[in-house]
Amino acid sequence: MNVMEKISSTEKVVSEFQKVKSSLKGFSSLREKAIAEFERQGIPNRKNEEWKYSDASALFKSEFQIQNLESRVEKRDIEKFLVPNLNASTVVLVNGIYSEEFSSIKNIPKGVVVCSMAEALNEPLSSRRGVWGETKNHFSKYADITSDAFIALNTAFATDGVFISVPDNTIVETPIHIINIISAQEPSLIQPRFLFVIGNNSELKIVESIDTLNSNAKTVCNSVTEISIGEKSKIQYYKLQNDCAGIHLISSINAHQQKDSHFDTNTITLNGDWIRNNLNIVPDAEHCETHLNGLFITRGTQHVDNHTLVDHRKPNCQSNQLYKGILDGKSIGIFNGKIFVRRDAQKTNAYQSSKNILLSDDATINTKPQLEIYADDVKCSHGSTTGQLNEDAMFYLRSRGLGEDSAKNLLLFAFAGDVIEKIQIEPLKVYLEELVNQRLHKQQ
Repeated sequence: MNVMEKISSTEKVVSEFQKVKSSLKGFSSLREKAIAEFERQGIPNRKNEEWKYSDASALFKSEFQIQNLESRVEKRDIEKFLVPNLNASTVVLVNGIYSEEFSSIKNIPKGVVVCSMAEALNEPLSSRRGVWGETKNHFSKYADITSDAFIALNTAFATDGVFISVPDNTIVETPIHIINIISAQEPSLIQPRFLFVIGNNSELKIVESIDTLNSNAKTVCNSVTEISIGEKSKIQYYKLQNDCAGIHLISSINAHQQKDSHFDTNTITLNGDWIRNNLNIVPDAEHCETHLNGLFITRGTQHVDNHTLVDHRKPNCQSNQLYKGILDGKSIGIFNGKIFVRRDAQKTNAYQSSKNILLSDDATINTKPQLEIYADDVKCSHGSTTGQLNEDAMFYLRSRGLGEDSAKNLLLFAFAGDVIEKIQIEPLKVYLEELVNQRLHKQQ
């Protein structure tokens, strides 16, 4: 795509915003700033260092429907996307729109609010629910519109998604499973927004899955998540990208941690045409702990790009990153991970590891682990390895009677298992083990 085409695509999106902006609820001045930022930055292409290996401009060659999307979903369709034996509240989005009909909220402690972003962004409605103050204080506070064109784009158009508020001293025992269903019938730009505000000394577990249903069209789903984590709180956030054929996913998770908080996130990518996952985590007080884990398994011409940034701002914090990739066919994987340690963040322990296996000569992996350190009393390391299956291990398993395919799958499953073992919700772990096993068999 040449420069004129890129400008044309950007201008088309800006023009669409001008048509619909009067119908968008809340934060009108912020939306204007966001669309101006999007126009200034433009849709990123390979000339942008952060998008060097993922030309997003290629996704916007088609015209997109942005509002009033047709959906073909019935209640019985939801069952196929549930995690077996997971006792969870379910929040269902259809083409980015919160569905009261399909959602089921249960076993939620008093004071916890789970509602649509449409309600949270509508001041009269959210004021009656008692959450307008939190929306006003946290919306667009952690997802910086000046740092990323797609954050700016989502902020300009955000109309719906999921809002969760957990008050102080509250443990939400039951996981909340957000099922984001794409069922567009024509090329569409879908932009769900998520805002999770967790008070002090509280706990929350979230599972988010992206799925397609009766979708015949190439679709771009540009989601933005903001998470505020209070002091001494513990958050687990699992993102599953499995049934995503025909979808181009751009996901941005932005988390802000307060003192003594724990944040664990796992991104499992098993299917999808073109996927970009951005994770920007800020441990902004002492004694924060952060864990980022990811697994992606690709084949054909699939494209998966994981970008992470852990921005250590205060002393005595710890972060760990482990990302693993298994690539086959002509697929492409990218891992760009950055650990940023500011001058005041003394006694930071930060570790990062990217490990990959290439199953074909045509598969490609691009890794760029980075350390940027301005403090002198720290323990930080990063590493990246890329190779093929261990021939000695294959020979050993074959000598014990296993066939070539069985031996290969066993080694690959063990390689992936290091990430799956990080999952702390047992039914989800079992479910993902089965999905990974199925996916590895399809690699044959």
